[in-house]
Amino acid sequence: MPKPVRMPALSPTMEEGTLARWLKAEGEEVVAGDLLAEIETDKATMELEAVDEGVLAKIAVPDGTEGVKVNAPIAWILEEGEDASTLKDAAVTSEPAPKKKSPQAEEAPMPATSAPKPEAMPAQASPQGNRMGERIFASPLARRLAEQGGIDLSRIAGTGPKGRIVKRDLEGAPVTSRRGRRAQPPSCSPGEMPSFKEIPNTNIRKVIAERLTQVHQDVPTFFLSIDCTLDALLSVRKQANEMLEGTKLSVNDFFIRAAALALMDVPAANASWGETTIRQYEAADISMAVATERGLITPVIRGADTKTLAEISEESKMLAEKARAGKLHPEEFQGGTFTISNLGMFGIRQFDAILNPPQACILAVGAGEEKPIVKNAQISIATQMSCTLTCDHRVVDGAVGAEFLAAFRSYVEEPARILLKEAGYG
Repeated sequence: MPKPVRMPALSPTMEEGTLARWLKAEGEEVVAGDLLAEIETDKATMELEAVDEGVLAKIAVPDGTEGVKVNAPIAWILEEGEDASTLKDAAVTSEPAPKKKSPQAEEAPMPATSAPKPEAMPAQASPQGNRMGERIFASPLARRLAEQGGIDLSRIAGTGPKGRIVKRDLEGAPVTSRRGRRAQPPSCSPGEMPSFKEIPNTNIRKVIAERLTQVHQDVPTFFLSIDCTLDALLSVRKQANEMLEGTKLSVNDFFIRAAALALMDVPAANASWGETTIRQYEAADISMAVATERGLITPVIRGADTKTLAEISEESKMLAEKARAGKLHPEEFQGGTFTISNLGMFGIRQFDAILNPPQACILAVGAGEEKPIVKNAQISIATQMSCTLTCDHRVVDGAVGAEFLAAFRSYVEEPARILLKEAGYG
């Protein structure tokens, strides 16, 4: 019997995906391990490998199809000796899974009972618009907007059903008075007739929207902010980079390591909420927020509390590159215990980050800025950075959050403690 190729579940949250493109064509032979297609999940674009040998006899879901349900057949493979006639017995369907469509701003088509008779409608509007003397078919909204704006509908090519002029056809249309002279554009409320383009939502953005909306609705959060002085850390980083060959440490590498060590000092912050228990983690798996063209994704530095700064630096650069290329594997972006979101490189002083569920904490890191500070009754200039911790109050209360921030600041302001931990001290 023909063997189905099914839409895989490439992450625990994946319910459907997009079949981005096929890498094999119908009639091609495949062996186990061959790359069949690229699947866009809720986090990245993954390559689908064949698990059976044979001939790719039928592609049921074409390139670019969205909303393909997990486990739905997307193709069929014939084994040696089988022919295409056996596909009928396998109940193969060539119908793709329903494609999700974004809602249109257009008004709904007129009911069939009020539609003009077919013989009275032009087959298709010409590029020059509806010719003078012919009946002009336009939606009520388009007629009203044209009247308000002094737009000659006879010069507009309709793109609606059977050449009907609809609102979108008026965008950029020449504005004239009834005597044919150029007139001022109509005064209209913002958003009534703007020019725009629609960008389809990626699966990543859909999942981000769903999960972050859920956080705002279901999770009681609060925020704690603290300032950290960076001068000692910047000095140590500069000296280390002068000695290192190849890998260069970033300021964020220090933050990841400092957060991981602080979580070991305050394990109550390294936790997540469950309906019957609070899960407290033994390792600090730090998710780092990476902005990509497809949306925000958070690859994970596993066991950051046990890794050196150099190891964290190499791994974070590799994961960031894979994230931007959409090549992360599920195990590289799932299961973090704590998130760092750093917008300091964009000059953002302070911000409140939204929790990355089911994690109980996320640390928002702002830019380092030179500021006057008072120390030992003397005013001096220091580089200071604002950090804000967002907490799930069901798991982390104010005292625990404050304790974590104090521990984090101690590692940032005394980076020698990070180096001593790496050497096995402290």
